[in-house]
Amino acid sequence: MPAVSSRLPVFPWDRLEPYKATAAAHPDGIVDLSVGTPVDPVPELIQKALVGAADSPGYPTVWGTPALRDALASWVERRLGAAGVAHTNVLPVVGSKELVAWLPTQLGLGAADKIAHPRLAYPTYEVGARLCGATPVVYDDPTELDPAGLRLLWLNSPSNPTGRVLDKDELTRIVAWARANDVLVFSDECYLELGWEAEPVSVLHPDVCGGTYEGVVAVHSLSKRSNLAGYRAAFIAGDADVLGELLRIRKHGGMMAPAPVQAATVAALGDDAHVTEQRARYAARRTALRSALEGHGFRIEHSEASLYLWVTRDEPCWDTVAYLAELGILVAPGDFYGEAGERFVRVAFTATDERVAAAVKRLG
Repeated sequence: MPAVSSRLPVFPWDRLEPYKATAAAHPDGIVDLSVGTPVDPVPELIQKALVGAADSPGYPTVWGTPALRDALASWVERRLGAAGVAHTNVLPVVGSKELVAWLPTQLGLGAADKIAHPRLAYPTYEVGARLCGATPVVYDDPTELDPAGLRLLWLNSPSNPTGRVLDKDELTRIVAWARANDVLVFSDECYLELGWEAEPVSVLHPDVCGGTYEGVVAVHSLSKRSNLAGYRAAFIAGDADVLGELLRIRKHGGMMAPAPVQAATVAALGDDAHVTEQRARYAARRTALRSALEGHGFRIEHSEASLYLWVTRDEPCWDTVAYLAELGILVAPGDFYGEAGERFVRVAFTATDERVAAAVKRLG
């Protein structure tokens, strides 16, 4: 059998293991700020909804229950400012990483096609292109790309890893260019509710898309906003033709969210209080880590949104990783996200208050 994995880069996190061992040897234990995984409890109302739907002996549907579709459409209108969102404009997915990795394959893209993503980006955009045999291309400004053969354009605002936010004018210009060149836009907006020094905007906002969803789809996740990374709860919204095609394909593949997770998603999207509470936790951790890092001589760029600080000491990123590991602090090297990150590290503020306080003390 041909090894599909041979098309893919080495799984980056494996390279971090020796530094993790160094950090773990610190007398006060490791402070792991490398992976942006939630550590706070799942809100009680979401747990209750999950348990309440635990007696689900039948198969769930790929499109989700009518209640789930109502919740998705309502949230997209209320939170993103979109208008006229119907059930055909929403589709649940089994976590956003699955969607990112397999989208190009499900769209039928292949060797003759190009897929574009930011120069500094979540590695799974490139993985998705390589899985289907397409050519990944990177950009600083997507409107400067050659559109010939370009079939899919990934946007990511707020950005992972940098926390940079594309403003409304930038998004409007990019969407107009993509439409003029018949390029499908998928906008990864999973950190949209975590803006700190900027207010992120969705491509589905009428000021950006002109009130029509043609050629644009937004990707959203409950992993960060609601601490549901373990639930694999996410969805896409936008162009009904694109979502309809994906629905037909995903039915054949059995790519369906478990019924209890669908019920939990309804509860999560119907409540804003837990999101406000979680934002406050992250804001306090962000402030503490930012002050400690800057006081220690680090420089922070972008980082106006998301769950990360994009940090440099103007040295190779692995030197910074090694230096912080000696302090018992594990961070992600910037080159995980592209060559342009080779002198940066990404610092997540998803650790507990106690571990963040430990990191601040060590940096002090």
